[in-house]
Amino acid sequence: MWTVSLAREQFLSGRVTGKPEVIGSSVGLVSTNALFCTFQPTHTAGIGNRSTLLASSVKISSASSTSPEFSLGGLSFPTTIAAGQSTSFTLTFTPQTSGTASGIISFLSNAANSPTVETLTGSGTAAPPHSVSLSWTASPSAIVGYNVYRSATSGGPYTKINSALNASTSYIDTSVKGGATYYYVSTAVAGSGVESKSSNQWRAVIPSP
Repeated sequence: MWTVSLAREQFLSGRVTGKPEVIGSSVGLVSTNALFCTFQPTHTAGIGNRSTLLASSVKISSASSTSPEFSLGGLSFPTTIAAGQSTSFTLTFTPQTSGTASGIISFLSNAANSPTVETLTGSGTAAPPHSVSLSWTASPSAIVGYNVYRSATSGGPYTKINSALNASTSYIDTSVKGGATYYYVSTAVAGSGVESKSSNQWRAVIPSP
């Protein structure tokens, strides 16, 4: 009889921080339209048109990020922001490794302060790996240990995954990958080295990612 438990992998997580507000400089009294960015704790961001002397709109032609870990969404280009108005976009931080990451987002427009840039920092936390904990009923025969076999296909062929004879009736497989399905069997080994027939097969479905 087999029992199994899965240790679920945690997602890479991150936190983005930015200045509360970035306001571009105006040049003269005519070019008073300037873009500004705001960031909220929920990582929903906004970009607006701070026009004070003239009711002029700002046309944003494109946006870019210097790091693949920071991506923008929710905006279609070109987009126009009326004077004194703002529009929302999403900022997604996808850390690739643990530790601190940084990047710069940039908006290109016809505003006086174009390109409008904001420096971002994020902190990623590494996720522990998946693991599968297996246990089975002890053999009634006189044995010296067990072998554990695994396959990615139901019915095999199976590959032995324990490097040495397993003396207990449990085994933890730490070499599994998120999103995969594995099939396990075990065998009992006598003192003479003779190996029993394989046990019944057990399936483990690993969560994604």
